[in-house]
Amino acid sequence: MPRSGLPKLIATDLDGTLVRSDDTVSAYTHEVLDRVRAAGIRIVGATGRGPRLSSLTRADIRAADFLVLAHGGWVYDVTDPQPLRSARLPGPVLSTLLDDLERAIGPLTVMVEALEHPDSPLWGTRTPDWRYEVVVEERPRHECVAGDVIKAYACSAAHDVDDLLAAARSVVPPAVATITQAGLNVIEICPPAVDKGTGLAVVAETVGVDPADVLVFGDMPNDLPMFAWAGWQRVAVANAHPTVLAAADEVTLTNDLDGVAVYLDRLLSR
Repeated sequence: MPRSGLPKLIATDLDGTLVRSDDTVSAYTHEVLDRVRAAGIRIVGATGRGPRLSSLTRADIRAADFLVLAHGGWVYDVTDPQPLRSARLPGPVLSTLLDDLERAIGPLTVMVEALEHPDSPLWGTRTPDWRYEVVVEERPRHECVAGDVIKAYACSAAHDVDDLLAAARSVVPPAVATITQAGLNVIEICPPAVDKGTGLAVVAETVGVDPADVLVFGDMPNDLPMFAWAGWQRVAVANAHPTVLAAADEVTLTNDLDGVAVYLDRLLSR
């Protein structure tokens, strides 16, 4: 049911939600977000993209006041180069976790994201069908897990990504790592207690906003924690994963039809 008034903070996923299938954000969407910000509502870009992609993220959501990156593990005020949160998963923990997964599930192709600097490479073995441009520095597994990482990506030739996610979650306790999927053919392994909900909580505490005053948009399972956390309204784009559609209070148009901007335009026009 539509809410009265306006939220105090809006958070939106990017790929598959705000960003269209051709990897662009429309001029209409940028214009609507500018009007949202002019209305005094803070804007957060909440994405699985790591800090190495912060420049691209800023370009895709120019009106953002904060960025929640790496599924909530890294949080930035866009006016400050120092992160408000910077979580890492210890390499030995990741190594043991991957061994446990492979014993239960079978062989995995793994890449790790260890560096936060702009355009840093991933390490490991490039996963099949990776849809985005990325530099992968081929390294053996033991080198990839020699130090702490921001997150890891794993895929299996024998498992659909949703089945792999369910299997991995049955093996790895939440206290060890957070495991999700964001619409690629991989599961993503993050530090424990790291998700978009905990990342947004860092922003909300910083600016003094209650979760009940936060509106969120998303499309994939990695958006579910912020759907559970936010209280003003949870909106899925029409192209969203079935689990996200089921969790949403409302469904807007697809990302290719600028569903987030259309919803916000109507909200501002009420």
